[in-house]
Amino acid sequence: MHGSLASPQSGPDQNFPYLDENKRFSFPDPAKTRRSSIIAWGGNLSPGMLLSAYEQGLFPWYSEGEPIVWHSPDPRFVLFPENLHISASMKKTLRRRQFAITFNQDFGAVITACAETKRPGQRGTWITPDMIAAYRKLHSLGWAHSAEAYVSGELAGGCYGVRMGNAFFAESMFFRKSNASKAALLTLAQKLFSEGVRFIDCQMHTSHVETLGAVEISRRDFLVLLRETLGNGE
Repeated sequence: MHGSLASPQSGPDQNFPYLDENKRFSFPDPAKTRRSSIIAWGGNLSPGMLLSAYEQGLFPWYSEGEPIVWHSPDPRFVLFPENLHISASMKKTLRRRQFAITFNQDFGAVITACAETKRPGQRGTWITPDMIAAYRKLHSLGWAHSAEAYVSGELAGGCYGVRMGNAFFAESMFFRKSNASKAALLTLAQKLFSEGVRFIDCQMHTSHVETLGAVEISRRDFLVLLRETLGNGE
C-alpha cells in the first residue's frame, strides 16, 4: 500500500517535523510495493527528509498545488561507469572546449534555469519554489551539486543532483545552447566516476540520457545496489 505521511495538502506540510541533515525518516519499503512508482505522499522537503528518501530509493516529484509525492519507479534508469558513452561529435566538442565547465559555481542559477525550461508534454514544472529552496539548502550543506557549462561567460547549460557516498542522484538538466547540458553532465559523470561513484541514478528513461549509456534495471536490483553502495544493508 502507499503510505500517507499526513493529510494531502498543497506542497510541504507545515506541521510535519523539520528534519536536519542528521535525522532520518522511514518511508514505506518500495520493495513491498507493487509496480506503481508512487510510494508515499505528504511530509516536507527538509534536509533529513530528502536524504532519507534518497537513501531508501525514493525522490520527490510533484507539481505546484499538489501534495509532495515520493516516487520509486520500476524500472529505474541508471548510468554505470562502464556504460558511459561519449559520441565522436561530443568528444570533439569537449576536446575543443566549446564550453567552459565548472562545478558548484552557480547552483542557484542552474536549478532556477531547470525550473524555467519548458519540456514537451509538461504544462508546468515540478521544480517548484519550495523544491528550489530545499535543494539550495542541501547545496549549502554540501549534499547537492551542480555542473555549469558557459560560453563567453554566459551560462549555456547545466545539471544538478545529490551525492551520498558513492551514489549520485541526478535531478535535472537544461540547455540554452545545443550540447551544453550534455557537456555538463558528461564532464560531471567523468569526475564522479573518477572519484569512485558506482552509479548515477537518472530516475526514469529519457532518450537524451539513453544516448549517454544509461540503462534500465529493475527496482529490486536498484534497491540492492543502493544498499550495497551506501553500506546500509546486508
